[in-house]
Amino acid sequence: MAISQVSNTAEDAVSKKLTQEQKVVLGSTTLGFTLDHMDATFLSFALAPMIAELHISGAQGGIIAAMSNWGALLGSVLFGILADRIGRVRVLSYTIMLVTFATVILAFLDNAYTIYGSRFLLGMGTGGEYGVSMALIAESFKANRVGRVSSITAIGGQVGAILAAILATLIMPSFGWRGLFMIGFLPLIVVYIVRRHLKETPAFEQLQADYKSGKKKFSFKFIANTPKRAYTSLVLIIMLTIQTSGYYGLMNWLPTIMRKQLGITSTVTAGYVNLGMIPIIMGMAIGMLTFGTILDKIGPRQAFAIFLVASALMIYAFTFAYNMWTLTILGAVVGFFSNGMYGGFGAVISRLYPSEIRATAANTLMGSGRAIGAFSSVVIGWIMDNYSVGAVMMSLAAMYVVSLLFMLTIPDFKKLGTSSYQH
Repeated sequence: MAISQVSNTAEDAVSKKLTQEQKVVLGSTTLGFTLDHMDATFLSFALAPMIAELHISGAQGGIIAAMSNWGALLGSVLFGILADRIGRVRVLSYTIMLVTFATVILAFLDNAYTIYGSRFLLGMGTGGEYGVSMALIAESFKANRVGRVSSITAIGGQVGAILAAILATLIMPSFGWRGLFMIGFLPLIVVYIVRRHLKETPAFEQLQADYKSGKKKFSFKFIANTPKRAYTSLVLIIMLTIQTSGYYGLMNWLPTIMRKQLGITSTVTAGYVNLGMIPIIMGMAIGMLTFGTILDKIGPRQAFAIFLVASALMIYAFTFAYNMWTLTILGAVVGFFSNGMYGGFGAVISRLYPSEIRATAANTLMGSGRAIGAFSSVVIGWIMDNYSVGAVMMSLAAMYVVSLLFMLTIPDFKKLGTSSYQH
């Protein structure tokens, strides 16, 4: 399925009857995810040559991959609070500018420690962008469409990953990994669109009025102000940690895993592996759209259960693939299930937390999960140095089973239907 076909399917799923404001929100958040995810995914294709040129160990390479997720924790909390206080639109542009700066500067760095800092800043930007975008979507669309719309925005991230694969294949043979990061300025296009066309939602303007009148007040403790909500927040962090471990662990290391499985060492032949990532990323995009639709129709408990079980089984099956065709096909199926859930978390969080902390809750929970889950990149690097690809995949499969068991204990998931939203 081509990128345009995914876009058309996504548009049909949401419905063509969108207001002008909804089109701008959907377009801006999706394009922002596309270009920011493109910048973030460059590392997946640049990591192997970076390790070779800078004489970095597999564990250090894992730290480089993980730094963006650790930075996301700080960025998530900081930009989430700012978005709930001073506006979603203004903060969205700030996060995109930070991602742009952190990507371009990476082209000029020459040691692991400065690269750590650059990736930390990039993580702050991408971490902040998530909750802001989810808050804009939740406040711009009806409750029974938020799952599909948030999944479409997440699909933008997969389109960005495809662009990263194509650009890596075209640029790296001639200009190396530094040349790849030099084109990280493209997200500035989104900043222009956001600042020129996107306005604050009526829901946020009402929230500001409620702040001024004293009817509502911002409090970080609302994320865990009751025992039930505290437990729900904790379990969501665990689930997001495992989601991050699977998503970023696979995205950062999958090209390297495929090279090891196929015994590829040359840069030219490795370009075919980069292109082989495209069907896998397409599987992720289709999975996200499918998950969002299922989530809106049958609720989160059933939707997550189906995808978590299938993720564990498919990741285990991936260990039996030993040629390019089976790796690509099984990789696409793994991406469909394991990463299809990614866009659904924002929709669920928007249902469970009130408007005054919507962006803060989404960012804090996602940022916490990403920060903890980021250690997976380090662990995967260590396992690959000392054990086998099979050990990596078995560990990831086991984690999805753990996520399933925790998910089944969330009290509100049992009764959370297509219209149970906080306002």
